[in-house]
Amino acid sequence: MNPPSTPPLIGITTYGRNQEDKFALPAAYVDAVRRAGGIPFLIPPGESHLEELLAVLDGLILSGGGDVDPSQYGSEGHPTIYMTDAERDATELDLARRVAAGGAPTLCICRGLQVLNVALGGTLIENLPDVVDGSITHRLEPSRPTGHSVNILPATELATILDAGPIDAVSWHHQAIRTLAPGLVVSAQAADGTIEAVEAPDHPWLIATQWHPEMSAADDPRQQHLFDEFIAAVQRRRAQRQPPLA
Repeated sequence: MNPPSTPPLIGITTYGRNQEDKFALPAAYVDAVRRAGGIPFLIPPGESHLEELLAVLDGLILSGGGDVDPSQYGSEGHPTIYMTDAERDATELDLARRVAAGGAPTLCICRGLQVLNVALGGTLIENLPDVVDGSITHRLEPSRPTGHSVNILPATELATILDAGPIDAVSWHHQAIRTLAPGLVVSAQAADGTIEAVEAPDHPWLIATQWHPEMSAADDPRQQHLFDEFIAAVQRRRAQRQPPLA
C-alpha cells in the first residue's frame, strides 16, 4: 500500500496482444486518471501475480475493448462477436472477482462492466440491436463511437456523483447486460431500456458504466468528475488503512 503522501497508483487493464505482438490502451484512460491526481499503471493480459499486484495498487480500472467470450456466460455466441481474447478474459475475470471481494475502489468501463457482470454470475445480450427497438444508436457501424443520453437513477451512488437524471454519454458497444449478476444494482439506463451503469451497494466503491466516460472527460466536467470521485474514494480508503503514528 502506498503512503497517503504519494499520488495513488491506479491499475488500468490493457487490450490484448495485437497483430504486431504489442499491448495497447487508448491514451484517454491515462489522461483522465492523471487529471484526477492518480498515477496510471498498465496491466497487460496474462499477468499471473495478481495477488501481489493488487497488494500495491490503490485502485483499478477495467477498460473497454472486444467482447467477452460467450462461453464464459454459457452462450453459443453470435456472428457479430469480435476480438475475443482468452488471455484477457482470464486475467480480467480473475481481477474482477478479487476486487469485488476485496474492497479496492474499482471503475469498470464498457467491456469492463460486462466483465464484472459475467465474473459475478450474470449474462450478456450477444448483440444489442437484436433486442432493442432501434430508437437509440449505441455505436455507429461497423464499429465507431456515437453519443446519446443516459438516465442516472436516483438513490444510487452514481447519482451522488453525477446527479440523478440525464447525462450525455459517448457510447461504443453492441453488447449489454442481459441478466444482472447477484450483488449488483442498476444505476443508469438508456431510454430503450439498456442497462448503462451498475454498482455494488455492499462494496466501498465499485461502479461500472456501459458508456465511455474517458472519451469525453477532457471536455465534459461531469464525465471527468467520475474519475475525480474514483480517486477521492481511493484516497479515503488509503487514509482508513494507514496505521496510526506511534
